Amino acid sequence: MGFTVAEKIIRNHLKTGQLERGREIGLKIDQTLTQDSTGTMAYLQFEAMGVDRVKTKKSVAYIDHNMLQAGPENADDHLYIQRVAKKHGIYFSKPGNGICHQVHLERFGVPGETLLGSDSHTPTCGGIGMLAIGAGGLDVAVAMAGGEYFITMPRIVKVELKGRLNPGVSAKDIILEVLRIYGVKGGINKIFEYCGDGIKSLTVPERGTITNMGAELGATTSIFPSEENTYRFLKAQGREKDFIELIPDKDAYYDEEIIIDLNKLEPLIACPHSPDNVVNVTSIEGTKVNQVAIGSCTNSSYMDLMKVAEILDGKTIAEDVSLVISPGSKQVLNMLAQNGVLGKLISSGARILECGCGPCIGMGQAPNTNGISLRTFNRNFKGRSGTVSANVYLASPEVAAVSALTGCITDPRKYVNKLSIDMPEIFIVNDNLIVEPAEVDNNIEIIRGPNIRPFPKNKPLGRRIREKVLIKVEDNITTDHIMPSNAKLLPYRSNIPYLADYCLTPCDSEFPKRAKEYNGGIIIGGHNYGQGSSREHAALAPLYLGIKAVMAKSFARIHKQNLINNGILPLVFQDESNYDDIDLLDELIIEDILNQIKKDMVIVKNKTKATEYKLLLDVKDRQRKILELGGLLNLMNFQNK
Repeated sequence: MGFTVAEKIIRNHLKTGQLERGREIGLKIDQTLTQDSTGTMAYLQFEAMGVDRVKTKKSVAYIDHNMLQAGPENADDHLYIQRVAKKHGIYFSKPGNGICHQVHLERFGVPGETLLGSDSHTPTCGGIGMLAIGAGGLDVAVAMAGGEYFITMPRIVKVELKGRLNPGVSAKDIILEVLRIYGVKGGINKIFEYCGDGIKSLTVPERGTITNMGAELGATTSIFPSEENTYRFLKAQGREKDFIELIPDKDAYYDEEIIIDLNKLEPLIACPHSPDNVVNVTSIEGTKVNQVAIGSCTNSSYMDLMKVAEILDGKTIAEDVSLVISPGSKQVLNMLAQNGVLGKLISSGARILECGCGPCIGMGQAPNTNGISLRTFNRNFKGRSGTVSANVYLASPEVAAVSALTGCITDPRKYVNKLSIDMPEIFIVNDNLIVEPAEVDNNIEIIRGPNIRPFPKNKPLGRRIREKVLIKVEDNITTDHIMPSNAKLLPYRSNIPYLADYCLTPCDSEFPKRAKEYNGGIIIGGHNYGQGSSREHAALAPLYLGIKAVMAKSFARIHKQNLINNGILPLVFQDESNYDDIDLLDELIIEDILNQIKKDMVIVKNKTKATEYKLLLDVKDRQRKILELGGLLNLMNFQNK
């Protein structure tokens, strides 16, 4: 039996375990990336390991999230990250150079290599044939220190693309169709591998759109083969030496298969408030929009914005619409400026924002009260835009651009016969905003601003847990709910004590106060608890508040790992009806916890209700040791003694 593309990379990087579905494997990591929202904590953790220089082939620190410098906090974080990068062998992408995923695809991604990033949309580089995985900051720090990255060997889904996209239909519609089929938790512990004759017409940036938004499936990652289109992109970037051919064997085995006929695909749109709430654009056509935002790591490539410019050329946006555009990188912005297209965008009435994440993470451009915002982004969780009452829709650049002109959600096929946009034979390459690391330490001083506080550390487990239920939440609670990330809070990403006062406040404004009053406790969650961003802060803030366990119907992959890394028990109800039996401030007891975590089943007693529940502890033996010692850093220190 042959191998898939993903299996070939895994096999070449396997340090621990075997290629057996459901078994834990440890992977050698070639490259890492961080961004400034998660990076400060990751580098504080890296420093705590006492490693002089990173052990990876290449590690890159990006500044793309906390771009608004309304006070010294963000600039202090940037300076800290830049000095740490210089000292420890990490490349540093300065503010203005672009969004980490877009820049990494352009300048650093290498087919056949592994990439671990402290951002959930790291799988973007799967579009170039990398095994690219999003993770918590501590996992990335361990990888930089030369450690393995452990995952459960995923099932592999074959997504066969047939035919060719029609005018007005784009790569964004392909991933929206996959989301419509699988939903936001249908990809957990799966890799989505794209193949078929339909991929031949998809450029690397288009493939990157698909693998980027594959994160919304809850997938481990998504990947395309590396073939002639990959070579063409790398050559245009002046990096053809990085190319290797990487295609699946003809007799490769896949656990699941779906087929998407691109000839029949229509423009799609994700309605509020979930990326899988997908319908045909025609079904809601005419819905008035107040704001259109084009960009993000999903749709901010040169080709995306060239298509937008061709649609807007010589026209003016509707008078009631605010249109903002965020180029994905300095390379994109530079090329648009040089070929005159930037002028066309500005002339149409578009506002040009910095090359960064911006509105996608709620960093500015919040919609009006009860506003309708149409975005080319990857997430539309309630309140993520910065306006809780806003309704956010997700669609392609073509849908967004045409709708900005008409003032309402519009099927672009009525206005777009053919967009004559080809991928450039040569991209403008100017890496002058990428700072190379020092060859040696040279006594580089690390500067820490007053807002940079030590990360919280857990203690080893005691003999039992006896705690109150501090909050009970519903299905699909995101890391945006657990640790809000709006423009007011982003500057404090390096200050967990400050952030903890806002933990889970979108669900219950009294939660932080209650956690402090009872000196910690337990969280009760529904299905897919912790979906969305990889932000480790969604585990660090609860840890600071004394959370000992989260009992949920199911967990999102990255957040579950972040909980384990910080010594918080992730327990799953064996009988989901037990969820309904538990109320706020019930007193829960887990006796003989050190012996209980050695098994797959943990008994939790509800003293208040005089009953008990069986909960699953679905972790590997290595993770049991992490939980016993109170976190991954404690385990590493234990092993190094």
